[in-house]
Amino acid sequence: MGLTKSEIFTEEQNQLASIAKVLGHPARIAILQYLFKLNSCVCGDLVTEIGLAQPTISQHLKELKKMDMIKGTIEGTSVCYCINPEKWKEIKTLLSSFLNLDSNNQSCC
Repeated sequence: MGLTKSEIFTEEQNQLASIAKVLGHPARIAILQYLFKLNSCVCGDLVTEIGLAQPTISQHLKELKKMDMIKGTIEGTSVCYCINPEKWKEIKTLLSSFLNLDSNNQSCC
């Protein structure tokens, strides 16, 4: 059995690509911005706030939760979501490291 493409890249490269993929949809950005703005758990306001159908919101929440960017807790019959601060600290460190790469060849083109 051959290597999958992701196996030829470093763990950091794969993590950055996964983060970029999840952040690559404007609905997910809107959800994250709303959760950051409230700085608390949100149970049912996302459909109204974002303006998308419940199944669409649920799919985006699933992707964000799969990357551990948000946490979900069950309260009664609803699931409440909030930002996972530990994961965001990790994401900020990875992105900062990546974005601060300096090029020695500053005038290549």
